[in-house]
Amino acid sequence: MLVDSHCHLDFPDFADDLDAIVARARTAGVGRIVTISTRVRRLSGLLDIAARFPNVYCSVGTHPHHADEEDGIATDELIELTKHPKVVALGEAGLDNFYEHGSREAQERGFRAHIAAARATGLPLVIHTRDADEPCGRILEEEMTKGSFRAVLHCYTGGRELAMKAISLGLSISFTGILTFKKSQELRDLAAELPADRIMVETDSPYLAPGKFRGKRNEPSYVGEVAKVLAETRGVSLDEISRQTTENFFRLFSKVRRRKLWHDADPDDPRLRILSRRAASRARLGKCDPNNPKNRRRRCSLLIERTEMAA
Repeated sequence: MLVDSHCHLDFPDFADDLDAIVARARTAGVGRIVTISTRVRRLSGLLDIAARFPNVYCSVGTHPHHADEEDGIATDELIELTKHPKVVALGEAGLDNFYEHGSREAQERGFRAHIAAARATGLPLVIHTRDADEPCGRILEEEMTKGSFRAVLHCYTGGRELAMKAISLGLSISFTGILTFKKSQELRDLAAELPADRIMVETDSPYLAPGKFRGKRNEPSYVGEVAKVLAETRGVSLDEISRQTTENFFRLFSKVRRRKLWHDADPDDPRLRILSRRAASRARLGKCDPNNPKNRRRRCSLLIERTEMAA
């Protein structure tokens, strides 16, 4: 199984075919999707999407592009919003000195507020950093002295110094389709060097489609292309990188349900076994169809056995 740890399913690019996009991801072996917040005030839209799909979760936060627009959102408000069962992370928040759509002062205030919320809740912070290695590293070090917190530097394109500083602080690094680009050898060299238990994959879709799909709209089903290049870069199999990055995801995003969802169950999956043969015999269910309301009432008497898959 793979996980798309970062995408934006609420963006207009996906409005016309969202059901098909989520279905394609499932077919491609993407078992969990986290759709990432860019504006706290638009969280309701993300929650609506997460409610539609059992395997989709979301975060809550303010992207640095919108730091002035949502300047002043209190840490306590962020903490309160994370109480929803489908909100599994803070962010994305951080620093963007490339576009600078938000003032640097507002970006830093927002960044620190999100870190405080991550520290208080134990949920991971999804960090956006671009052309801001020095101030980002400084803030991370300063804030860690106030108390530990968990975080991932998403869509990483920064330098080795910041990456290693993040690793030394116990944080994780996530890669997108940029890793697959021909001109990204320096990034691949870094990806090969990082500890295996600190790496993840994502799409950041609808942007940054992998090289194979360059120029097209990106989507969660393409995360496998990132995983393939990451596996090649690190000299391991695709199965191993899928297992490792998925394990890393569930360890960091610990609020996400790890066990396979009954909605995803395939009646012909050999990993299904009858918990109680006598109960199943009395029920005379035969092949259990989890979409049959009658079977749902009887709870199907099925357990999805976990084998080598993470879910």
